Amino acid sequence: MRRLFWLAMGVTIGVLVVRKLSAAAEKMTPAGIGGSIAEGLRDLADAIGDFGADVRAAMAEREVELRAGTGLDAPLPEAGQAQLPGRHATDR
Repeated sequence: MRRLFWLAMGVTIGVLVVRKLSAAAEKMTPAGIGGSIAEGLRDLADAIGDFGADVRAAMAEREVELRAGTGLDAPLPEAGQAQLPGRHATDR
């Protein structure tokens, strides 16, 4: 009975080792290397897209801050209220 147990254990370990080695050998073939490169490029493209989205969000937030700070979004004055710098209402 003990011999049968150790035989089954050896076969199981042998099958697992062969499967791991086969997977590693598959990764070393040109197709496997190409697949790894393609996956890496997809990950890089995703990271660049995420970075671009973060930059656009930060730009929009900063634009809102700048517009609020400079008063660009303030309502325009009515026709009689606008005056040029250096001129007074009595200069007309």
